[in-house]
Amino acid sequence: MGQEDMVSSRGSRRASRGGGGDRDDRGWTMLHIGARRGDVKEVRRLLNEGVDVNVAAFGPKSHGITPLHLAAKGGHLKVMDALLECGANIDARTKGACGWTPLHTAAKERNRKAVKYLVENGAFLPDDINDARFNPPLHYCSGLEWAYEAMKLLQEENSSSGETSYSSES
Repeated sequence: MGQEDMVSSRGSRRASRGGGGDRDDRGWTMLHIGARRGDVKEVRRLLNEGVDVNVAAFGPKSHGITPLHLAAKGGHLKVMDALLECGANIDARTKGACGWTPLHTAAKERNRKAVKYLVENGAFLPDDINDARFNPPLHYCSGLEWAYEAMKLLQEENSSSGETSYSSES
């Protein structure tokens, strides 16, 4: 079998797995790997080839993790932007009891930039940190406190953008 035959068989495998392509032992596709590395050129190339932006990993330790989860974990804002531009689900949940979103992942890593980016771009964050819809609760992911700080700052910025601001210099 020549190299072109291997590429076409790989392409058919990609199609049969929902655009995910070959997977490693974690169940990650090349899109997962590119997102985790923060390789925006590779991510864009794969997306342009038609790889499913919401492809979920199915490995034993990667229960439903998406490329956006991995980009958020690493704080790769340009990759997150490329994924969202192509329709990534900002509130995608991992499989299992906890069902973590990319926001949970960024918060767990205490990645303030990624948390702020996700909140600014509409990630689900209820007004009450104890809201049962936002599983897992705070005690499972203490970094979520940062998400609430980011949300408060955004609300303050939005409410003061139309009002006169008072600085400490006056």
